Amino acid sequence: MSEKQINPLPLRLKQARTAMGISQKQLGIQLGMEPGTASARMNHYEKGKHTPDYATLKAMADELDVPVAYFFCESDKNAQVLCLLEQMSDEEKDILIEQLSKLNASDK
Repeated sequence: MSEKQINPLPLRLKQARTAMGISQKQLGIQLGMEPGTASARMNHYEKGKHTPDYATLKAMADELDVPVAYFFCESDKNAQVLCLLEQMSDEEKDILIEQLSKLNASDK
């Protein structure tokens, strides 16, 4: 029997929003939602009652300054690493990939 999988999106969305210090309503309005329904719509996303489509997720990620993949990280460490990677230049990423590849090769 397999464990029920928990969707990390609602938690990550709430974490990113609260880290920015904005309300559900404010985020919804910034995303172009009607002021009268923005809070309720965002609440449904944060409670996992509804899942936003990709375009909405991308807009949320841009507004909250996180990569879209952040919403799907199952662990806090993976979410943190992903956000740090997103801040790196392509050159820094190339160096990191090379270092990790060497480390992984030496473990075998």
